[in-house]
Amino acid sequence: MKNEPYRAAVIGLGMIGGADPVSAEALGQKVENMDGTHAGTYLKNPRVKLVAGANREIGRRQRFEARTGAKTYADWREMLEREKLDIVSIATYSPAHAEIALACAQKGIPVVYCEKPVAQRLSEAEQMLDACNRSKTLLVFNHQRRFDPNHRRLAKALAAGQIGDLVSVHVEWSTGRLGNVGTHVLDGLMMLTGRRFQAVSATLDLAGKPDCRGAEFNDPGCWGTVRMTGGLMVSVNAPDYAKTPFYTAISGSKGRVHVRGLAVTIENGDGTVENWAAVKDGSTSMDRALVEIIDYLDHQKPFSCAAEDAVHTLETIIGFHASHTYNSAWTELPLKGKDREIEVKTG
Repeated sequence: MKNEPYRAAVIGLGMIGGADPVSAEALGQKVENMDGTHAGTYLKNPRVKLVAGANREIGRRQRFEARTGAKTYADWREMLEREKLDIVSIATYSPAHAEIALACAQKGIPVVYCEKPVAQRLSEAEQMLDACNRSKTLLVFNHQRRFDPNHRRLAKALAAGQIGDLVSVHVEWSTGRLGNVGTHVLDGLMMLTGRRFQAVSATLDLAGKPDCRGAEFNDPGCWGTVRMTGGLMVSVNAPDYAKTPFYTAISGSKGRVHVRGLAVTIENGDGTVENWAAVKDGSTSMDRALVEIIDYLDHQKPFSCAAEDAVHTLETIIGFHASHTYNSAWTELPLKGKDREIEVKTG
């Protein structure tokens, strides 16, 4: 265990990275409504010292310095050269994730805490994974449901057979954005069911909804069906202009589960109903993730979430795009040939 605080830095000082209220407002959101930010999480934990941040935009750097007292750099490369770091958060847009993660691995930084989606290409995601594995860098992706107490409790209940054999799953959300929002949903399904994705039949929503992150990004919604291991079928309803709230239904041979946000309802086969309210204990999912990262650094314990799962989630999202080009024909995973080269324009 290290006596001095672990030294952390953030690359990308916008809403999720730097807890920047101006950036959040530009996206129609508020920092205080989020399930954590990288900077906010580091500042709250006494075992970590937030020492630096990097961003090209001077306004974000100035606001970050004023909020945190940390030093800032216009170029993240200079920051990696000058600062001795234990944890680096990558909170840039996804096109830059791979280059930064590879540089962190080359520098031997112990932990990389990266935003999702993983990357825009499967090859980039695999390079990130390989580089971090070679350098023994822990690569963590910010799929927050992995660290939510109700989702962990539900995963255990499903594994124990509380609703019997799993029969079917339905998911829907209102914002479209398969890459940015769907990544949470699909990764969460792997966590809850303990299964992986095998094939996709999908149609993208080409309504042309403007992307909140800029005209260079195009992250459509979708409709589709996904087959998981064991033959478990998942129906997906997430068009661009939907009005249904985030919702997951998992049906079993002895009951049914409803997940709305972070709240859970279980309809048991004996007629009883369990309602689990979203856990509000003053900690965000990112706070909980950081506690596990620190435990890993202290004791080299195996980490609870495998980066390989996040890469598999990206491959499944790319599978949606591939299936769409084949008129919704079933597309098997892992992807092969030209399907592996599809670039998804997620932010």
